[in-house]
Amino acid sequence: MSTRPLQQVNASTRSVLADVTSDQMQNPTPCASWDVAGVINHLVGAQLFFAAGVKGQPPIGADSDFAAGDYLAAYDEATAALVACFEADGVMQSTVKMPFGEMPAAAVMGLVMNDTFTHGWDLAKATGQSTDIAPELAAQILDQAKSSIREGFRGEEGSAPFGLERECSDGASAADHLAAFLGRDVA
Repeated sequence: MSTRPLQQVNASTRSVLADVTSDQMQNPTPCASWDVAGVINHLVGAQLFFAAGVKGQPPIGADSDFAAGDYLAAYDEATAALVACFEADGVMQSTVKMPFGEMPAAAVMGLVMNDTFTHGWDLAKATGQSTDIAPELAAQILDQAKSSIREGFRGEEGSAPFGLERECSDGASAADHLAAFLGRDVA
């Protein structure tokens, strides 16, 4: 399995992240528990968390304040490290032990793609950027999410990995439909 889709997601979210300014760090986001700085910290920290998991190491990166420094460089470094982990010989055929359970490496990569893309959408929404992000890629991730996210994984923010599905107009972008499917208010 190729890491190309993951690299596309990373590039898509990077393009949004590159347009975030320091005066927007306290802006609220569609993730009620995080402001822009919190989403940036999660984005970078999640890359490190999953890279450690793929390598069979304890999770790292959760307590760092990446948004306070050169967050674009931190994101670039973390995403490159995670892609390299998935490209290592035999990894994509392996099972990865994460704190929340064991999963095939391909499923972990899908989870990372969903998380990274969706939080890129969160940043775009919070900073006034277009949320019509990478339409074909968004449609692919939405299809994957619809086939893998079960109702038992949904609930109010903080109580479940994914929010309750929200309404979205038929004419909205694929990224908006994905966000609504994952519980974001896209209005």
